[in-house]
Amino acid sequence: MDSTKLYRRFRTLLIANRGEIACRVIRTARAMGLRTVAVYSEADRDAMHVALADEAVLLGPARARDSYLNVERLIEATKKTGAEAVHPGYGFLSENAEFAQACYGAGLVFVGPTAEMMNAMGSKSGSKALMEKAGVPLVPGYHGDAQDDATLAKAAEKVGFPILVKASAGGGGRGMRIVRSAAELAPAIVSAKREAKAAFGDDRMLIEKYVDNPRHIEVQIIGDSHGNLLSLFERECTLQRRHQKVIEEAPSPTLNAAQREAVCAAARKAAGAVNYVGAGTIEFVSDGKDVFFIEMNTRLQVEHPVTELITGVDLVEWQLRVAFGEALPLKQDEIKLNGYAIEARVYAENPTRNFMPSVGRISTWRLPAETGGLRIDAGYREGDTVSPYYDAMLAKMIAWAPTRDVAIDRLNRGLEDTDVRGIVTNIPFLSALITHPKVRANAIDTGFIERELAVLTSASPAPGELELCAAVAAIVNDERGAAQSETKSALNSPWQTFGWQPVGRRQRNFAFRVGHGPEQKIALNYGSGPSTCVIGERELTFAIAPRDGGFDLTLDGVKSSVAAVIDGHELYLRTRNGRFDLHWVDPFGGETEEQTGADKIAAPLPGTVVAVLAEEGAKLEKGAPILTLEVMKMEQTLRAPYAGVLKSIRCKVGDIVQEGIELAVVEASGE
Repeated sequence: MDSTKLYRRFRTLLIANRGEIACRVIRTARAMGLRTVAVYSEADRDAMHVALADEAVLLGPARARDSYLNVERLIEATKKTGAEAVHPGYGFLSENAEFAQACYGAGLVFVGPTAEMMNAMGSKSGSKALMEKAGVPLVPGYHGDAQDDATLAKAAEKVGFPILVKASAGGGGRGMRIVRSAAELAPAIVSAKREAKAAFGDDRMLIEKYVDNPRHIEVQIIGDSHGNLLSLFERECTLQRRHQKVIEEAPSPTLNAAQREAVCAAARKAAGAVNYVGAGTIEFVSDGKDVFFIEMNTRLQVEHPVTELITGVDLVEWQLRVAFGEALPLKQDEIKLNGYAIEARVYAENPTRNFMPSVGRISTWRLPAETGGLRIDAGYREGDTVSPYYDAMLAKMIAWAPTRDVAIDRLNRGLEDTDVRGIVTNIPFLSALITHPKVRANAIDTGFIERELAVLTSASPAPGELELCAAVAAIVNDERGAAQSETKSALNSPWQTFGWQPVGRRQRNFAFRVGHGPEQKIALNYGSGPSTCVIGERELTFAIAPRDGGFDLTLDGVKSSVAAVIDGHELYLRTRNGRFDLHWVDPFGGETEEQTGADKIAAPLPGTVVAVLAEEGAKLEKGAPILTLEVMKMEQTLRAPYAGVLKSIRCKVGDIVQEGIELAVVEASGE
């Protein structure tokens, strides 16, 4: 290919992605003086990345295959806006060689490797063959072209169980299954192929030996069109769930200096096998002694900020400079490691419900300031809607410090100071994870989260005196704010000053509960003299001072900062003791309880039925699989809530179902 067409200066950049990474690329591109073009689906009309860009083009309907994965419409969008270059971000078409080639064919600069490099390294099977030839150590497995069931079964038997069945074109844990016996193999292959086809348009599989107690190490590399190829140290991504990274760190706390140099040298050797140009990641798995190559990602990674914070390099800027045809600005020995960085992925998901994605409107979005070593890469704002059509990641929170322990503390403080409402997030789970003693001690492997899940998702503590008084304070503060907004005169009226009245003393009673638990009662005494809260036999002096996002609450002379959100009779509080959701019992009655049976087999979110796993009339054990939905690009299997008979299936494969729709009916044994 003509390198003058592959790499040249441009002024207008189209970002073929959405969410956090689109926002991230737009910021750096604009800082470099470039015009930016966003693309969006009908579901993303009001999305943050659309607002940030100079121009935006509608691609089509909400489903990714009709919008963000539509190559023809993306190329057409560049023509409409005069964009000369395309940055693919990560996910979607970022590792699609046909898209890279289509950009080149349209006279566009593709900010990434060539289609030939992608084909060589982007395929897990192809890259393994190349690395085997180059002498890079591999995990034992099968990465051949034959994909029939018999060949894959024979390969699995030869490798020996447990094994991994992996999508050759996969990433993010999609199209990947751990298989521990021959009996599990066939259904695992069917499910993995289906998920891979939906996510990547490619259902080719490879077989790999599953390494027990593995650690995930990856090396950031970048090359230019002048023959320079650099490594920017390594990251550790061992804390994973369903093969999806949750926490990433740089540098790895597992490697010493000699091991670090060895793995980085192996990464440069791997990328050098294809004269790689652009940013990429060489991924390895370690059994605690040896390190094996597993794959290369021919794109930017979600976790690239931790590398940026320890090196001082803006990787997106370097990507764009490489695309301009420039040489990399530093040599290998000029890249210095400084301090330690750790990143947490903030998702719209419910850890207590098997990490089920959460959709809806973000009613509250309060994040701490990006100071003191804290960085936040977000793709959402208050008022935005999280849809069921795309990955559920909302933001990434990253902390830098001179040491690992301080970086963890800074990240945890950032998470603790974050309040997102309207949807369910994994923020409390992330905080519990990074402060777990074994994580602190780096005594982990990729199975750590699954083993510790009960601890990491344990119920919040019961509200105590502080929280009950804070609930009262939240209501009073909210009522006072509402009254003040109704009339300007109220701002200077003694009647709107809490606790003031000319004579006498009054009492106001409150009752709160958590979920369907018992009511907890508290009385507020106010009027002449100090206000007090009475809980049982305890009486505490009480004072509040409003501030943004909450108030300062003083109880018996001790001041505490409280974050609060009120939605009708539902209260969210964040105190020094954690996060609490309380229901304010209606003082005038009229409360109704929604009766929803736990046995209802219904769609937890909008999705597509991709498999029916049981027949009507079948006798089922508790937990038996009934059907599988594809929700937010991941498969969710709905199971029998108890032993019984499957009376009916109310859907078929291919049906697009809405949240709450009953999909199957199970009659319990003995009923």
